[in-house]
Amino acid sequence: MLSFLKSRRRARLRAAPFPSEWKGLIERNVPLFSRLPAADRTELLGHIQVLLAEKHWEGAGGLELTDEIRVTIAAQACVLLLHREHDYYPRVTTILVYPSTYVAAGERHIGGGIWEDAEEVRLGHTQQQLGAIVLAWDAALHGSRVYDDGQNVVLHEFAHQLDFEGDSTDGTPLLETRQQYVSWARVLGAEYQRLRRLDATGESSFLDKYGATNPAEFFAVVTEFFFERPVELRAGYPSLYAELKGYYRQDPAEFGSGTTEGA
Repeated sequence: MLSFLKSRRRARLRAAPFPSEWKGLIERNVPLFSRLPAADRTELLGHIQVLLAEKHWEGAGGLELTDEIRVTIAAQACVLLLHREHDYYPRVTTILVYPSTYVAAGERHIGGGIWEDAEEVRLGHTQQQLGAIVLAWDAALHGSRVYDDGQNVVLHEFAHQLDFEGDSTDGTPLLETRQQYVSWARVLGAEYQRLRRLDATGESSFLDKYGATNPAEFFAVVTEFFFERPVELRAGYPSLYAELKGYYRQDPAEFGSGTTEGA
């Protein structure tokens, strides 16, 4: 019964008229939106309304939340949900937004497998048991507006939540078949090891070397590149691109160059 009521509530939210002022915010702050096919834009607007309604949004560090902040973040997060069966990031109850970079207690790797306690300046953060995603608003807005540099903190942190849905933190989200798991492990495992070798030798890499930290960070990083630099990713890493295309059921390398007709 609860599942039925939740599904009905979500269907009602998706079908509700989308506020024109919110759509204007998205068109201004999320240029990726205008590159999506018309049907995807319609689907995305529905998902945004569900995410805004179901999650607790909170400002921190003196930030007063506005519709611009909430809608801009939700639009980016919901791009990862298009075309797939999902439950709107079920582990997330709260989205906490700071005005800018913030300092948090953490650990710092100092080499040789040794870590030390240290304060860490962050743009975003989430953990499997945290129940929240923490974001710096200036970084979230910059990552949204500059959509072709492979750096998007919203996509990165919400990709971690997709990883967590597999009940582990290993860079493997929920997949549909055993064959997909085998292919995913083979392809992403090989590319992760390749990035680690480049990081260890100091050689240049198209992918952000932060992805060499661990498999979870690798998945989050390649998600950023999949949506922000898809043409180059497809050309240089065709097998990796194919795995992400199969999972996300999207082909960003074929997105349009920017038209809003039909949305």
